[in-house]
Parts: sequence; C-alpha cells; structure tokens
Amino acid sequence: MEITIKGDKEFDDIPSLKSKALRINLNENIYGTFAEIGAGQETCRHFFRAGGASGTIAKAMSAYDKDFSDAIYGIEDDRRYVTEARLRKMLTHEMNLMEKRITREKHPNKIFFTYANTVATIDFSKKFKGHGWVGIKYQVEADADYNEIILHVRFKETDARLQQETLGVLGTNLIYGAFYKYNEPKKLLRYLYDHLDQDQLEIDTINFSGPVFKDVDNRLMSLQLVKNGMTDAVMFGPDGNNVLPARVLYKKNILALRGSFRPVTKVNMAMYEKSYDMFIKENKVDENKTEVVFEITLSNLRAEGEIDEQDFMDRADLLCSLGQSVMISNFQEYYKVVEYFSSYTKARMGLAMGVNNLIDIFDEKYYRHLSGGILEAFGKLFFKDLKVYLYPMLDPETGELINSKNLKVYPRMKELYKFFKYNGKVIDIEEYDESIMSIFSREILQKIEAGERGWEDMLPEGTADLIKDYRLFGYTRKPLKPIRIKKRAVKK
Repeated sequence: MEITIKGDKEFDDIPSLKSKALRINLNENIYGTFAEIGAGQETCRHFFRAGGASGTIAKAMSAYDKDFSDAIYGIEDDRRYVTEARLRKMLTHEMNLMEKRITREKHPNKIFFTYANTVATIDFSKKFKGHGWVGIKYQVEADADYNEIILHVRFKETDARLQQETLGVLGTNLIYGAFYKYNEPKKLLRYLYDHLDQDQLEIDTINFSGPVFKDVDNRLMSLQLVKNGMTDAVMFGPDGNNVLPARVLYKKNILALRGSFRPVTKVNMAMYEKSYDMFIKENKVDENKTEVVFEITLSNLRAEGEIDEQDFMDRADLLCSLGQSVMISNFQEYYKVVEYFSSYTKARMGLAMGVNNLIDIFDEKYYRHLSGGILEAFGKLFFKDLKVYLYPMLDPETGELINSKNLKVYPRMKELYKFFKYNGKVIDIEEYDESIMSIFSREILQKIEAGERGWEDMLPEGTADLIKDYRLFGYTRKPLKPIRIKKRAVKK
C-alpha cells in the first residue's frame, strides 16, 4: 500500500496500537472524554486495555438510544444522526462539561481533549456499507485555545464487527497523531492508516482548525487524500472550502466538465454555460436539484512526476472565484467519473466536453486493462441516461468547423461511435462563439510564463486580475495598479 511502503525507513517502526494508547495514558497531563455512537466504544477500548487509563479517561459514553442521544446533544434539523453537525455538537457538549467539572485551579497543567464519532456500520441487507464522522477537539498546552481535526470515513468491509475494529484502530491513530504529530499534518494524515489497509477504509474529507493548524490549507490536505490513495475524489465548494461529496451530489442531477483549467478560459466557461442551458431543459432535470462540477484529474496535476501543489491551488482558486464547485479525482477514464457519480445519485447526468476529448474516449488504449475492453467501459459510461454535450472546434489547418457530424474517430470505432451518436447520446452545442475557438489554455500559459501581454482578454472577467495579483502560473510582470478582486457567483 502506498502509505505504508515496506522498506521505507519512515514506516519500518510503526508503533503498535497498544504502545500508542499507552503513551497517551502515561502522559500525566492529557485528560479527556470519549463519546462514541453507532459502532460501540471501539476506540476507548484500546486505551482501557493498554493500562494506566485512569489518569487519561475522564469519561467514556455511548448514547445509542436516539431519544437519549437527542436529550444530551439536541435534535438535528434533518433528524439525522451520522452528520458533521452531530459530531460537532458532541465535541462541543463534552468539552463544555470538561471545562465545568474540572477546575484549572486544581489541575493547572491538564490539557483537555474530547474524541467523538457518530457512525452507521453496514446494514443487515449489506446494501449500504456504512460511513461515519470522526473527530477530536483538544489542546496542546494548558489554557491554550482548542484545535480540531474532523474527518469523514466510508467503510469498505462487509462485516459490522470488522468495521467496528477498523474504527477503533483509526480513532487510536487519530488521537495519537493529534498530540504527537500535529506539527507535521501531512504525515499525521498518512499515519491514520497505521495498521490499516486501503481496502478497509476510505477517508474522503478532512478539516484541520485551531492555532496549531493556522497555516494548514485544508484543500491541500484533501489533495493528499487523493495523492495517497485514501480516496478517489475530493470536492471544494464555491467558497473554496472542503465539502463532503455525498452532501453535494446526493440525489442531484449532475453536469460535469473535465479539463486542466490551467488557466480557465472563455472557452471553458462558454462550454459550461451553453451545456448547462441545454441540460436543464432535459426531461426530469430540476434546475434546483442540479449540481455543476468542474473536475480535474490527478494526472493533470503532475509536473515532472510529482504533484505541483501550488499549481493545484492556482486552478482551484480561479474556478472557485468564478462560483464553481471543483472536484479533484484519481479517475483517468470518463466511465470511472460516471460510476463515481452513480454511487450518489440515480438522477440524470451530463458530460460537457470538446471534440478532442470525445475522440480520446473512443481510443481503445485507455481500456486495455478491462477484460471487456472498450465495450465494458462504454457499458458503464452510457448505461444510465447520460448525454455528452459536445462543443465544436475549428480545425487549425483547414479552418473547418468540427462537430459530432464530421469528427473522425479511430477506424475500428466508427460503427460504435455511430451507434451512440444516432441514439442521442452525443448532442452538439449549437450556440457557440466562433471568435473564441482559437483560445487554448496551453498557449495562454506560455504567454503568462514568458511575460507577454495579450492573453488577458482570453479569460473570464476578473480572472486575469487574479493571476496578476497573486502571481499565478509563473506570472512575474508587475501589475499596473493595485487589484482587489472579490469572489462572485455566476448562474448555476
């Protein structure tokens, strides 16, 4: 597994769960509460078994009964229990009790913590594998402000007992990392999988907050989740903050646009706007229940074999400043994107793309790893009522307008393409602006890096100012005047 490579000195001597719990227990100043709902007191059990827990565990509780839980933590507006809001209420309530019941006069050196989780393990029918919210609120010094680490997990195992044990391991790793690895948050993230395998657990959202994490960018931490194989995709809302994919995509109609967006251009936004107008006119598509996702694959974030994190920041910032939701994924093929969306919604889906992207979809080399080859991939891609909205392009050599009617796919794929085309799966975007069709991100990027002028008008309004103000994509020319750009929303 990528995050626990054999022979890597950094991971050769992973502390056992018992030694992690014991180190916490033997620290005379660490003192806190365990509140676990939905999967037993699996984390607390490790600390009790390690020994010396009497000086560490102030209280361990599990309010399983819903009425009893509501009496303690209050009733959620949506009447749900496995939510981030529920977890935060648990952390706040238990920490307030700690502050009230343990006086600083008597215990001036105590550093408080509250660990909590609210979890739904796999159901009896094994239809829903289960998920949960896990978090810790804690100090690193007495009387210091509190820090928080909150994450969402999705179970992959198909046995409730195994899921409970996995949760206990994760919780122990989280508490240990919070106290002893907080100064290295990227490593802390990887240590969450100590004694775990990626086949057991997926972490798809994580947020750090508090004084010791004041310099942590949670979007970059989410990128680490994808980079380390801990999840397949992460999402950011228009405000630039991490969002849980399930919360955004659940039962929604989804229109997705894939690209490098390096930088986002007028062509990208025209493709979005025109495809969106067509998508919401489709049967059974409710505009109020439609989500637009700008997706960037991890392979497009690599520079010389490594993730260029600043480059990632630049792209995400620009798209979010335009009021868009952004998804970073590990998916190279389009059918995997559709499969991912299908795990959250059964509503209609659409893909907006350019001609070159559609031609690549019909390239067999991308599907050699599948036993059923391209037919298997297309079965997964189009088995739902999915449509491709195709933005035309001008042939750079002939000046001919290329759309679904005259594009040329690989000879072996002609009949397959015709099948999908004439069955209404590929639809041309008829309203297009021919004056912007010669705009390409790679050429704009070259101009920016070379310090040339003339690229500004090729980008959406305000985007060039952001690039200049924040020196994005290698921009070095001094701005002509101070720039103050605020994020704004565009129509959805």
